[in-house]
Amino acid sequence: MTATYQELIEQREALDRQIQEVKEQEKRIGIEKVLALIEEYGLTSDDLFSKRAGIMKSGSKSLAKVPPKYRNPETGKTWTGRGKKPLWMAERSKEDFLIK
Repeated sequence: MTATYQELIEQREALDRQIQEVKEQEKRIGIEKVLALIEEYGLTSDDLFSKRAGIMKSGSKSLAKVPPKYRNPETGKTWTGRGKKPLWMAERSKEDFLIK
């Protein structure tokens, strides 16, 4: 026999509660493991979260500036070849603007 809509909703709510309970339990276990490791190795917050630790990386990388590959002979504007192609290159070949 198939379950009614309301029965399915109740089952889902019961599963959601069970999932939340297990998640919290596993979270507590994980925290206990981390705290044990911190104590075992005598770690500090600087050890864990500073950039000196070398493990955590910043969200953005510092990229080297790329030299331009193309130049508009009429205006002197340049383009590195990265990103959207400039409008001044629309009608002609890239080779026409290549910096030699």
